[in-house]
Amino acid sequence: MRLWRPRRLGVALGVFMTIGFGLHLWGVPFQKRLTRLQFQQSCAPSLQPAAETCLPRQRLVFLKTHKSGSSSVLNLLHRYGDRHGLRFALPIHYQFGYPRLFQASKVKGYHPQSGNTQKPFHILCHHMRFNLKEVLQVMPSDSFFFSIVRDPAALARSAFSYYKLTSSAFHKAPSLTAFLSNPRAYYQPGIHGNHYARNLLWFDFGLPFPPELKTKRANLHLPKDSNFLRLHVLPSGAGPGSQILDPKVLVQPVTTVADGHTQPVNTASSDLGTSSFIQWGLAWLDSVFDLVMVAEYFDESLVLLADALCWGLDDVVGFMHNAQVGREERLSAAGNNSQTAEDWQLNARARAWNNLDWALYIHFNRSLWARIEQYGQRRLQRAVAELRARREALAKHCLVGGEALDPKYITNKMLRPFQFGSTKVLGYVLQSGLSPQDQEECERLATPELQYKDKLDAKQFPPTVSQPFKTSRLLSP
Repeated sequence: MRLWRPRRLGVALGVFMTIGFGLHLWGVPFQKRLTRLQFQQSCAPSLQPAAETCLPRQRLVFLKTHKSGSSSVLNLLHRYGDRHGLRFALPIHYQFGYPRLFQASKVKGYHPQSGNTQKPFHILCHHMRFNLKEVLQVMPSDSFFFSIVRDPAALARSAFSYYKLTSSAFHKAPSLTAFLSNPRAYYQPGIHGNHYARNLLWFDFGLPFPPELKTKRANLHLPKDSNFLRLHVLPSGAGPGSQILDPKVLVQPVTTVADGHTQPVNTASSDLGTSSFIQWGLAWLDSVFDLVMVAEYFDESLVLLADALCWGLDDVVGFMHNAQVGREERLSAAGNNSQTAEDWQLNARARAWNNLDWALYIHFNRSLWARIEQYGQRRLQRAVAELRARREALAKHCLVGGEALDPKYITNKMLRPFQFGSTKVLGYVLQSGLSPQDQEECERLATPELQYKDKLDAKQFPPTVSQPFKTSRLLSP
């Protein structure tokens, strides 16, 4: 006990020092954002049916997280802003200096010292590592902040194939199973690209890492019973049998063993270091973000987003973007009840290794369900059914085959998604014979994020000399 108490005291001191640094870094913008939230409590959009006086929100900050369905959200923001003539805060290239923290200076056309009147930005939505202080230099504090999270088990599968050549930790491992069986044999923090290999969501949200996570080098061990964790997740829109699940059975805590101490990897943990730090981080995110969507309940999240923004369902209906071949199978492998013991163990290891992301997922999954309860489950079911019917009708009208296709069939470079990683990224081919109006709208629905960014860039900053589109300029999404 005498040896343990100083160590525990040191961990606590490290946590409070890190929190103190974070408060110093975020203090001013946090207060601005908190004041804005308190002011809007009386006039925030209701989760009841929209009133006639409801005005569409058009100042938006979307934190685009990696491998979480965020490209599909980006497409609906591109389309909405494009149709309504809104001004995007665009990166000079395709990302805002990622993986570095966002800096306002990386926004194209942002020159606060020039003396000229700055045109306001309406939407900030491209890849960045979140940095509230700098975001508020570009966007007003009354903007609607939102993001999306995904089950770390599904995210790990997608990230491993997508970033196999980018992350040295993934590149060294022969398979995801081998990597998760002994992560420390492959993973070294701080190595270029390795932020993709652990707690990618936490990283994207711009949160600092707990002191313990920076210093511990022990491997994670799991209980022998592979059924100790059963996370029942049914992907949104998985088929006619899909339904809204009971949140009480959706998430359960994971326990891991590190350095001989049992550590519950959830926000209810009694561990002074990691748990207190996680709870602080989640509370801070709650104070900043108005809504955090959940990838496994994508359509339900879209309905809640449309309600919060006072938009119509047509504003949020769209096609899936940046989906990899076999995406549905990987999503199902992360959450259904027909998995093998090996599948369950792989999922549990992925969640334990990405314990901070798991805490994020649990927290925002619960907050989403709280909003669903307020909105009304029957009302939500009707809206989700209508959303899916509209999507299906658009797909049949716009797309060859009515669905996403292998990129080998996509000859139009403006519609062919950027191919990155070891798995093919699906895209769309438009039907022939569409009317000019339908052709324009179908192109918006089918255009990948990088090409759409170029389109918006050319619209806001017309080039003096027309240049052909070059895929060699594309960067990793």
